[in-house]
Amino acid sequence: MQIIRSVSEFVLIRQSENYSDMSVGFVPTMGALHKGHLALIDKSIEENDVTVVSIFINPTQFNDKKDFENYPNTLNDDIKKLEHHEVDFLFLPNYDELFADDYKYIVTENDLSRKLCGAHRPGHFDGVLTVVIKLLNIVCADYAYFGEKDYQQYLLIKGMVEALFLKTEIISVGTVRDSDGLAFSSRNVRLSKSEREKAKLFPQILKNETDVSLIKAKLIENGFIVDYIECVGDRCFGAVKLGEVRLIDNVKK
Repeated sequence: MQIIRSVSEFVLIRQSENYSDMSVGFVPTMGALHKGHLALIDKSIEENDVTVVSIFINPTQFNDKKDFENYPNTLNDDIKKLEHHEVDFLFLPNYDELFADDYKYIVTENDLSRKLCGAHRPGHFDGVLTVVIKLLNIVCADYAYFGEKDYQQYLLIKGMVEALFLKTEIISVGTVRDSDGLAFSSRNVRLSKSEREKAKLFPQILKNETDVSLIKAKLIENGFIVDYIECVGDRCFGAVKLGEVRLIDNVKK
């Protein structure tokens, strides 16, 4: 696996004859890789000649500074996982180069991004869309892979790519869950043992109940702080807090 740390170095690679003649899959991440990320990576490897993974903990998508400061950084372990999965390129950009404009230019979506998580995390999706469009323009992949746990994020990124005529096709991969049903998330490692045991009730209640008010009541009864529960189309979306950790999920009804 080749580790690239600068935009200019990656631009040279993408202009090389070998790279341009191959299908390229891309998985952008913030590190702390888990089975959900690895499912995206495996799908990219299966479907493409070259797979690129990026790791960048993006400060512009954190509306809570404390959440950014506490986000797990496990780079050495992540590199081992990526090498084991035989990823071709790991892209490790730094903030000063990726945001040389000091975040003056921002991509904003003014409908879906203001609902669900967007209503509770102001500016979050601006940061997500802005960093993703930068990464897509640098990597120039044919396909980029995103997990359905963050289904709202997937829809926004897919919509942005289509609206701005970018060449990369956005592919979704189903939510990967632990044996007790909890969706894998980098934030799960911050749960205490008792919180982790309780967390499994979140997807169970979200899936088994149909009435939004009843879902909220049962979550509160079990010690969750509810940010929101909303059913849109054939999916029920939710965000809750256990201690200092915010969990999101969505299930098909």
